[in-house]
Amino acid sequence: MTSMMQPQIILLKEGTDTSQGKPQLVSNINACMAVADVVRTTLGPRGMDKLIHDDKGNTTISNDGATIMKLLDVVHPAAKILVDIAKSQDSEVGDGTTTVVLLGGEFLREAKPFIEDGVHPQNLIRSYRIASHMAVEKIKELAVSIEGKSLDEKRSLLAKCAATTLSSKLIGGEKDFFAKMVVDAVIAIGSEDRLNMIGIKKVPGGTMRDSFLVNGVAFKKTFSYAGFEQQPKKFLNPKILLLNIELELKSEKENAEIRLSDPLQYQSIVDAEWNIIYDKLDKCVKSGAKIVLSRLAIGDLATQYFADRDIFCAGRVAEDDLHRVAAATGGTVQTSVNNVIDEVLGSCEVFEEKQVGNERFNIFNGCPAGQTATIVLRGGADQFIEEAERSLHDAIMIVRRAMKNSTVVAGGGAIDMEISRYLWQHAHNIAGKSQLFINAFAKALEVIPRQLCDNAGFDATDVLNKLRQKHALPSGEGALYGVDINTGGISDSFANFVWEPALVKINAINAATEAACLILSVDETVKNPKSESAQGEAAGGMGRGRGGGRGRGMRRR
Repeated sequence: MTSMMQPQIILLKEGTDTSQGKPQLVSNINACMAVADVVRTTLGPRGMDKLIHDDKGNTTISNDGATIMKLLDVVHPAAKILVDIAKSQDSEVGDGTTTVVLLGGEFLREAKPFIEDGVHPQNLIRSYRIASHMAVEKIKELAVSIEGKSLDEKRSLLAKCAATTLSSKLIGGEKDFFAKMVVDAVIAIGSEDRLNMIGIKKVPGGTMRDSFLVNGVAFKKTFSYAGFEQQPKKFLNPKILLLNIELELKSEKENAEIRLSDPLQYQSIVDAEWNIIYDKLDKCVKSGAKIVLSRLAIGDLATQYFADRDIFCAGRVAEDDLHRVAAATGGTVQTSVNNVIDEVLGSCEVFEEKQVGNERFNIFNGCPAGQTATIVLRGGADQFIEEAERSLHDAIMIVRRAMKNSTVVAGGGAIDMEISRYLWQHAHNIAGKSQLFINAFAKALEVIPRQLCDNAGFDATDVLNKLRQKHALPSGEGALYGVDINTGGISDSFANFVWEPALVKINAINAATEAACLILSVDETVKNPKSESAQGEAAGGMGRGRGGGRGRGMRRR
């Protein structure tokens, strides 16, 4: 009797929401499957696009997995993990963001029946980790190196990797045109690791084919004063002076005070101001530079002064553009015009100002230091150009990765089917439940070729059966066969140049497995109500502080 009268133990605050056990795990799996289903239809060359309209009225059209994930604003704590792996794939590799989310969702989908049947999650996690390790080793074994090839051969191989990435994007129709452009841009920056050395400038109007690559720097004409039109607009082998100072008459600081004992002294003060600015301009001219760029303003007096001496100038140049000009021309940004020596001046073969659509662009071509390139993108709608920029970013990342880790694998679902077959075969040699879990992992990998077929409108069951039969050949000749998007059958992906860097697949499988294991290992979710109410109070307090409350020092009535 006494044991029944035990007092209740209250551990958590009142109102705390806790959910645990099998239903909690199944709920998390369902949430992740729902997120995967959102991006499922965007996979591959025939993938559909998503139109996302946010609360600020901005419209984004994209089929890039990471972009969609960022804009979805997922609030479910478990499903957020899939958003995070998409972001990490985007920052680490650049492409394969939809793949990684799909694989993560599919691993969980295959695990769900086992969880419902009472299998302990740790058994699944152990088997998934073993399968993931084996899959990565198999990818490394199947990968083909493009190292040691001549530059021309390497260019064409890298262009094929870029074309594979671009084929699933909005600009897939012009993938060969853009693939060559991307490879040229990446080779231009050489070993330079900073992506901001490749500038992408967007100019609405024209067609995609009007886009062009500048082997140097191009930026939009800056704000200019009277006298600008009198300046020359083209130079051959000019010297370039880069500044971070204002070349205009500065107004005095507020409350500046000068006491004069003689009215004649006023003129000397005015003259001193003019002498300072003229001295600066004179030093710029004497440096021998024909182009003067500054991050700060170049005023109307300086503009006219330079125009009279056949010198081109541009003020208020964006900081990243100025740094790219410095990297390309070999110049150094100066914070003073005193003692400007030849070593700090940049140079290029041709400078010209050119009309692109409705904009004027300052273009520096034939830069000696290289290490930078600019892609000027043209297109109809703003949303279209934005998506084209995101697509090119993915392709640039892929080409950079392919140059550094020069191994590629067959795309089009070929590598996924081959790993799946390898894991099926390996699972037969395992005694115990682990066999079932590795089979589940292998089956989940088939989601990539299946979804490629579904998105293209083909019969996925028929195509997958053909692929299984081809990959099961004992000679191993079917290992490179994947989905043929054009005919609805199967073909040798490697021979058709559907390639992707091995790093994309390795990263995707590792990240998706980690995410699946992380979600499977969660058995309880605790939601603390206090933190929510505290946030509400803080927000309310801020509102009152901005004028909602009574002002300090006011008398009460």
